[in-house]
Amino acid sequence: MLDASFSGLAAWAVGLMETLGAPGAGLAVALENLFPPLPSEVILPLAGFTAAQGTLVLWHVVVWTTVGSVVGALLLYGLGAWLGRARLHRVADRMPLVSVDEVVTAERWFERHGEMSVLFGRLVPVVRSLISVPAGVERMPMARFVLWTALGSGFWNTALVTAGFWLGERWHLVESGVGYLQAAVVAVLVLGVLAWIVRKVRRRAARPGPSRPHDGGG
Repeated sequence: MLDASFSGLAAWAVGLMETLGAPGAGLAVALENLFPPLPSEVILPLAGFTAAQGTLVLWHVVVWTTVGSVVGALLLYGLGAWLGRARLHRVADRMPLVSVDEVVTAERWFERHGEMSVLFGRLVPVVRSLISVPAGVERMPMARFVLWTALGSGFWNTALVTAGFWLGERWHLVESGVGYLQAAVVAVLVLGVLAWIVRKVRRRAARPGPSRPHDGGG
């Protein structure tokens, strides 16, 4: 048994893991995709701490949380494909836990970065959960969606679960550290987009202009 002093979300996640084992951690992460107020920054390092106590096996936790991430993402993908953009905005406007602005942010990410947004979006707050919705709206090929989701979520889950494992009782420090990691990821992505724009502008400027027809007069 883990420390009984856990409360709120932590107590709920611990209860799932004690009852279901590593699949309980996967279920918690799947629900985190559907309900963004359930932060993976708490669930994942706590699962790592649980493994450090010998209650769970570390690699089981990583595998099951990644499965949970993919399942939750597929549900949101299906929601986007079923509703379409217009109905999706109307539904989001009525939901207490999700705003239209958050959905629009995810849509812009998808439009700007294409299918790679499903991979890198897993490392960005707000976008991490909701990026699956515009992927569904645009009917991104399912095989590639699952692949990029599994890779991005696998990286994210492994990092946070392992951090919780090594930090032990200080697992809660991961939540504050995640903010710096996400800021760094966003900065790298922004710089990458800017570099791509600069290259495009330079290539366009280097192209020779259209030749004018020779004036035979004079």
